[in-house]
Amino acid sequence: MEELIGGVAEERKARAIFCNKSRQPNWAVLAEENQREIVEFCRQEGLVLLADEVYQENVYVPEKKFHSFKKVSRSMGYGEKDIHLVSFQSVSKGYHGECGKRGGYMEVTGFGADVREQMYKVASVNLCSNISGQILASLVMSPPKVGDESYESYSVERDVILSSLSRRAKMLEDAFNNLEGVTCNKAEGAMYLFPCIHLPEKAIKAAEEAKIAPDAFYCRRLLNATGIVVVPGSGLGQVPGTWHFRCTILPHEDKIPAVIDRLTDFHKSFMDEYRD
Repeated sequence: MEELIGGVAEERKARAIFCNKSRQPNWAVLAEENQREIVEFCRQEGLVLLADEVYQENVYVPEKKFHSFKKVSRSMGYGEKDIHLVSFQSVSKGYHGECGKRGGYMEVTGFGADVREQMYKVASVNLCSNISGQILASLVMSPPKVGDESYESYSVERDVILSSLSRRAKMLEDAFNNLEGVTCNKAEGAMYLFPCIHLPEKAIKAAEEAKIAPDAFYCRRLLNATGIVVVPGSGLGQVPGTWHFRCTILPHEDKIPAVIDRLTDFHKSFMDEYRD
């Protein structure tokens, strides 16, 4: 919160805060107390709270639960007149994972009729989602309920997907923590990991000679050697002087061991090549 407050104080033109429940880049799940602090700060500063809640089902630690920012703000006694809130959901994320589809929705609360009219005006001139995307969005908004004919098969499939994602996250987390010079926090939610890599000085100098960031240098070498694609942390707001990369947990579960083997072999070879 100190960094958030300082950032808003420094940027006097701030009008909104964008917040992930499973926040980038380390994918830790916000505790409810953190959410309350954010809601209170936005209310006091008159900031719009943009809540990205597309990973609300993807929580892998039992001590944390999903709480929407709307629920949190209402539990604090704040209503429509107290806080400006926009909540987002999508069919391309979460356990649905239909990335090829284009559908989603947002709930807008705390805005006057004049502002809402402008939002509708902007939306009306955009192309609409394709039919399948619209159907999926309606299903995300209103999934099968207890007593529905499809509820049992739906709940089984949902639980199978989420438990598999949790196992994949744990497998990759353990693999990263077993690599020399690599540490990785527990994936509490979403679909990504963000390991920190301590690169040898020789590797950093080689990256400087290649005129790219050291973590991008590592990621490029990994891609060329293994075909594994990861994203350098230098584009994700990492602490200066540290190096990371982001990877997904989305390969099929039965393919994760092969990914780990290739990654492990590459990392050992890389570290041996540039060892100080």
